[in-house]
Amino acid sequence: MLDFLRQEGIDEGLIARIEEYRSSRPVAEEDRLRVPSPKFRYYGREIWQLAITALLSGENILLVGPKATGKNVFAENLSAVFGRPEWDISFYLNTDASTLIGTDTFRNGEVSFRKGPIYACAEAGGFGILDEINMAKNESLAVLHATLDFRRIIDVPGYSRISLDPATRFIATMNYGYAGTRELNEALASRFMVINMPVISGGDLEKLLLQQHPDLKPEAAAQLAALFGEIRKKCESSEISTKALDLRGLLAAVNLVKNGLSLREALNIAIINKSFDEFERTLVEDLVSARIDGALTKDDLFTGKAL
Repeated sequence: MLDFLRQEGIDEGLIARIEEYRSSRPVAEEDRLRVPSPKFRYYGREIWQLAITALLSGENILLVGPKATGKNVFAENLSAVFGRPEWDISFYLNTDASTLIGTDTFRNGEVSFRKGPIYACAEAGGFGILDEINMAKNESLAVLHATLDFRRIIDVPGYSRISLDPATRFIATMNYGYAGTRELNEALASRFMVINMPVISGGDLEKLLLQQHPDLKPEAAAQLAALFGEIRKKCESSEISTKALDLRGLLAAVNLVKNGLSLREALNIAIINKSFDEFERTLVEDLVSARIDGALTKDDLFTGKAL
């Protein structure tokens, strides 16, 4: 991952500080399996430098942006770069204080405390990924306030107060406009450094496709990136919803072609069919047909044949 940062042009001074951070904060043997090995890379030098500087300064960060900007991919990349065990904490309707901190459980004939992900992350000096934090209930947010500010503590009702390990950081993500989401209150927002995640550029998407599939023809990667860009433009102009704007789906489609489907079949199930409205699905289908010959197969995308 550090070699990847050098390829992205990240300042050598920051990389040296990351190396110092990693060497001075060893990971416990039982937590090593939690250190991620990302399948995908996040491309974007400026965003990398902002996030690295904030984390090295002891801050927590909030990644904000629309769909398909790579927020969760970037959070996982950051955990890997810093060599920290990762806890993924999703917020939903039933997430409450006991879900996050832990609760009493009956084990071996006696009552004991079962640690929740926030507690375990804080104790191990891990990176806690707070996914869709703007879906959190007020009860959950109250738990986070003392954890995320200068106090860096967790009060465990009926037990004790624990302090966060100095290596602990929290990386939150949020989308605007999703069902069930709401505005983040000022008290919680003030506990984060907020990074607005930009839309992935065509060039960076080509890099991502080629990183995943080094044998993919560069012109094929360029065509797929251009298709994704056109779908995004349709979404931004409100001609279609964001259902078809699925970066995971595009990457999966390439993998499906590699495993035997035609490009049309792959794009149908990975992109087009995610628009459940018939009229919208037809619009997406027409957009795909205008950009790419759907009859293309593995030999066309992964050999010397021209698109």
